[in-house]
Amino acid sequence: MSAPHMGGEEMEFIKDAFQKNWIAPVGENVNGFERDLSEYIGTKYAGAFTSGTASIHLALILLGVGEGDEVICQSFTFAATANPIRYQRATPVFVDSEAETSNIDPNLLEVAIKDRIKKGKKPKAIIVVHLYGMPAKMNQILQIAGKYDIPVIEDAAEALGSSIGNKKCGSFGKLGILSFNGNKIITTSGGGALLGNNSDLIKKARFFATQARDDAPHYEHSSIGYNYRMSNILAGIGRGQMKVLDLRVERRREVYKKYFSELGKTWLEPTMGFSNNCNDSLTEAVQSFKFIHKSPTGLYFLKEPAGYFSNRWLTTIILNSEQTKGVTRKDIRMAMKKENIEVRPLWKPMHLQPVFKQYPNYTNGISNWLFENGLCLPSGSNMTESDQMRVISTIKNALNIG
Repeated sequence: MSAPHMGGEEMEFIKDAFQKNWIAPVGENVNGFERDLSEYIGTKYAGAFTSGTASIHLALILLGVGEGDEVICQSFTFAATANPIRYQRATPVFVDSEAETSNIDPNLLEVAIKDRIKKGKKPKAIIVVHLYGMPAKMNQILQIAGKYDIPVIEDAAEALGSSIGNKKCGSFGKLGILSFNGNKIITTSGGGALLGNNSDLIKKARFFATQARDDAPHYEHSSIGYNYRMSNILAGIGRGQMKVLDLRVERRREVYKKYFSELGKTWLEPTMGFSNNCNDSLTEAVQSFKFIHKSPTGLYFLKEPAGYFSNRWLTTIILNSEQTKGVTRKDIRMAMKKENIEVRPLWKPMHLQPVFKQYPNYTNGISNWLFENGLCLPSGSNMTESDQMRVISTIKNALNIG
């Protein structure tokens, strides 16, 4: 759905690393890539590491999260957002989404914070995700986090190039996270980054990421460390990819616009009947979910709120089966499979995952509904127009529309 897309200059940086024999996780490419990232995002510092997951883990360590602590985490996300909480033997507390951006609901976030404090467990951190490249409601989230003095970790793994106003995703939280996995908008094959404005925190992250070796002539360790530093070779790929990042964002947005124009031209603008009480039933939530505008195809797309800019990393659609004459998400997925086209359901919420089902959650039914009715479409920046039209035709055929 999102294949790697090379820009052409990556090999020059890789060759330079080979010529200088900087193959280890240190060198000019690592330094240069970190500088490129911090300048682009607008933070003072960046650290390049082996993955976005490793970067989240380091962020939790830096914020002092340990055994017995609680961390609020957006439920509607990939498991890599939540797993590092358990690496630290802390407890994830999952909070559901609001429908406008599909990201963590600020109102429900405050409900969760108040309830955890009432139970004697003030959360140690909040992890917010910009899902599929759509920025979360950061202004409201930061206001609430500040009110209770809880640091925010901003998971911008899918949102490199997205912004609110003139401020890039990854620069809002106390610490920001990026991913350069092979399916991301730019890639280093595997890799991630930690962003922030506190020099000591990023310096400490690099220390932990290189096995926490103390400053001594021998190998001395007074802390547990990790092998999380990005190699100079992969950082060279990243430096080449940064040169085409804006082009990749532009192309992803073009892909989105084509899908939107061909498949109904209707944004998801529901009347909000969801309450902010925790653990509302899915049935009650779905019954209260009514659409302002009716789509001619029964398909809906996520709209950018005013002032928001999404990189449209993946184009997602929501199906209203009442309007598609019973055609479901699964029907479209199976039609695609017959044509050897990969599509996937939206993320299954963490509070529904077997590995996390025993942990506290504050839900309103929205992420459940999105999971049951949503699909991710092929959205790669190197996808040809003919390939995209094949996807569109397959969807139209499954819906029995022209």
